[in-house]
Amino acid sequence: MKKTGISALVLSMMGMFAAAAHAQGSATLYGIIDEGFNYNSNMKGSRSYALQSGVMQGSRWGLRGLEDLGGGLKTIFVLESGFDVNNGKAGQGGLLFGRQAFVGVTSDRIGSFTLGRQYDVDADFVGPFEAGTQWSGNVGAHPGDLDNFNNTVRTNNSIKFKSLSYAGFSFGAMYSLGGVAGDVTRNQAWSVGAGYTNGPLALGVGYMNVRNPNVSFFGNATTGTPSASTSNVTYPIYSGFMSARTYQVIGAGGAYTLGAATLGFTYSNVAFKDLGDLSSGPNPSRYAGSVHFNNAEANFKYQVTPALIVGVAYDYTNSSKISSGSGTNNGATYHQGMLGVDYFLSKRTDVYVMGIYQKASGTDSRNQSAIASINNQSSPSSNDRQALVRVGIRHKF
Repeated sequence: MKKTGISALVLSMMGMFAAAAHAQGSATLYGIIDEGFNYNSNMKGSRSYALQSGVMQGSRWGLRGLEDLGGGLKTIFVLESGFDVNNGKAGQGGLLFGRQAFVGVTSDRIGSFTLGRQYDVDADFVGPFEAGTQWSGNVGAHPGDLDNFNNTVRTNNSIKFKSLSYAGFSFGAMYSLGGVAGDVTRNQAWSVGAGYTNGPLALGVGYMNVRNPNVSFFGNATTGTPSASTSNVTYPIYSGFMSARTYQVIGAGGAYTLGAATLGFTYSNVAFKDLGDLSSGPNPSRYAGSVHFNNAEANFKYQVTPALIVGVAYDYTNSSKISSGSGTNNGATYHQGMLGVDYFLSKRTDVYVMGIYQKASGTDSRNQSAIASINNQSSPSSNDRQALVRVGIRHKF
């Protein structure tokens, strides 16, 4: 064979291999733009009319990709950035990829193993049953999203495993390194979860444990260094408990679908343990011991047509007694109702209306009379009641 023929054959084969290698890997740009108009009945004593971005789902753009390594193994990555449509600012405290940033491998036989800034496993398995992750948006999350079922907070420096489904069963675990020399438990976090799906029935359970949560968890959405001298939570529901050495969440949820109707529930027990650790956070009320929250939600969703969904939900939150420097804080109670209608104009675009009402009573974490504070609002109410109505549009790309 002539040299020119050999050269042409070699070049052709190299081109085929290059094309095959290119076909084995991919990267996808994706995103969500969510915008709408809010009416809030009481924000620090005044009515509010405003545009707000990222309520049904957080506005975002991201890159996800994979590379086929052969033998059922793939490299995967996600880089996801949140933003505010109204002013163009980055979300999550200005972090470039504050929503998610991880890389790892996935196996067709076992599951995925990833490292980076990720969602906790407790929220992965229980969160989907909450109305807030379905049709009522983050304003319909449990008060202050105190159990993080709505994924308000991500976990830094995390190592995460999620299994495939085995006869309907799946499970996962995550561990976050604290990064403090000489003290491996400080700032650490870990969570485990499991789920089961069988026809119309779906169930999920989870557990999360975070050390020094004011800094390591609630304070990690910042480009700077979170401070232990101030509370990194704004919600009066639990902002006064940031001196806790440990934050713990036990969660369970489920749903049953019958035709076009789905009935769901969630339950969480949230604990702020060993209060009074000033190296974790401030303690102006001089709390001692531990405080527990019990939260229960029942929700109902009906698929009226393939394009129209209506939903209704009720959430109950109650905190336990806790000893303070001025006596005993007897705790607070929050009742919250949610109503939503979501209509899909296409596969990528939907319009929606939602209403949230919250009523508070008792004594909150600031050791003051409890005030209503709907999630993801810039200010709480000036009294024990707050209502929100939102009309919005969401587009996915």
